[in-house]
Amino acid sequence: MKIVIIGTGYVGLVTGACFAEMGAKVICVDTDTAKIQALKNGQIPIYEPGLSELVKKNMADKRLSFSTDLASAILNAPLVFCTVGTPQDKEGNADLKYVKAVAKEVGMYMKEYLVFITKSTVPVGTSYLVKDIIAEELKNRGVNIPFDVASNPEFLKEGDAIKDFLTPERVVIGTDSSKAQKLLSKLYKPFVMNGYPMIFMDIASAEMTKYAANAMLATRISFMNDIANLCEIVGADVDMVRKGMGTDSRIGKSFLYSGCGYGGSCFPKDVKALLSVAGKNNYKLRILEATEEINHDQKLVLVNKLKAAVGDLKDKNFAVWGLAFKPETDDMREAPSIIIINEILKEGGHVKAYDPIAMPECKKIWGDSISYAADMYDATLEADALLIITEWKQFRLPSWKVITKAMRGNLVIDGRNIYDEADLHKDGLKYIRIGKKPEL
Repeated sequence: MKIVIIGTGYVGLVTGACFAEMGAKVICVDTDTAKIQALKNGQIPIYEPGLSELVKKNMADKRLSFSTDLASAILNAPLVFCTVGTPQDKEGNADLKYVKAVAKEVGMYMKEYLVFITKSTVPVGTSYLVKDIIAEELKNRGVNIPFDVASNPEFLKEGDAIKDFLTPERVVIGTDSSKAQKLLSKLYKPFVMNGYPMIFMDIASAEMTKYAANAMLATRISFMNDIANLCEIVGADVDMVRKGMGTDSRIGKSFLYSGCGYGGSCFPKDVKALLSVAGKNNYKLRILEATEEINHDQKLVLVNKLKAAVGDLKDKNFAVWGLAFKPETDDMREAPSIIIINEILKEGGHVKAYDPIAMPECKKIWGDSISYAADMYDATLEADALLIITEWKQFRLPSWKVITKAMRGNLVIDGRNIYDEADLHKDGLKYIRIGKKPEL
C-alpha cells in the first residue's frame, strides 16, 4: 500500500517511519527544500529515541522516501495523511493555515480517489472544512473525482513515540465512509495485533477525543501540583498521598506525579485550543481554566522556593539540571525551565545549565545570557544552589560528595522529587522539594 505523509515534523516523521516499518511504501512530502535534502542525507531534524535508526533503515530498504513534489507523490496513493503543524495563534486558537494550504494543494493535484486523513491536532469541524476546500478546488478544475476525509488523531508521547506508534493502546479513526474505513482498517491491522482496539467513530468525536485526552492528562498533573502545594502547608507528603491514591483502580497511577509544571508541544497548546473552542461556543470549561492557571503558577514554584531560601538572587550563581520539558526529548516548547531561568536572570542571578540533549535548543533561547556546562558536575562549580528541573535518568544517582565540594552553597531544590532527603543531608546539603516541608 502506498501512503503519502504531508509534513515532516515530529508526527510526520514518526508516522512515516512506522508505516514503512510495517511494509507500506511511504513518501513524506514537505515544502522545505533544505529539510527534505537533509532527510535524504540521513539527517534527522528532531531528537526522538530510535527514530533516526528507523528512518535510515527504511530508506535503505526503499520503503521510505522524501520529496517536495506533492503532485507526483499522491499519484496512486489512496491514503494521504496531513501532519503539518497547527501552532497557537495570539488568541489561543489552533492556526489552521498549513492544514488549509495542504488541502488546497491536494485538491489541485489529485487525479483519482483518495482519503485525506487529518493527523494534525485540529479543532472539531476541521475535517469538514478540509472537505469543502478540496471540493472547491476540484470544482475550479472542472473535474468530478470522488474522495473521502477522515480524522486519525495521534497519541504519541515524546521520548517513547516509536513504541507508542508500533504498539498503540488504541487507534482512533473518525470517518463517515465505509470505503475509507476499509482502507484504514487494512493499514492499521498489523498495529493492533496486540489486542488493543481500533475504534471507529464519527469525525467530530475523533477530533474531540484528542483534545479531551490531553486535557484530562494536563488536569491530572495540575490537580496533583495543587495537592502538593497544600501538602506542604498542612505537613503531609505528596508522594505518600500519590501512592495512596494510585492504588485505587478508579484513579490509577498515571500522571499523579507533582512537579514544576507541564510543558511541551501538546498539553499547553491543546488546553488553550480547547478553551478557545468552548469560548466560541459560549461555554466555560471551568476545570480546564483552573488547570491552565495552576500550571502557570506552578512554573514559578521553584523560583519562589529559591528566593525564600537564599533571599536576594542578585549576583548569585545557580546550577540548573534539565532544560527540556521532559526527559528523552530536546523539545523546549513551554518548558518550565524557560520561566524559571528567565526569572532568575530578571532578579540578577547567574545561571549555568546542563541538559543531555537540549543544549543546542537552549542556546537558541538564551544565547550568551547564561553559561553552558560540559556535564552535570561542571554546572555545580561555585553554585549557590542547584535546581533540578527535568528528571533525566543520569541525574538519578549523582555523587553528592562531589557536588558538595564543587558548590559554594549547599542548597538543592528538586522540581521533580527524585531524591531521598536523607542522602543529601548526610553530605551536608539542604534539600527542598515539592509537596513536603523541608527538614532543614
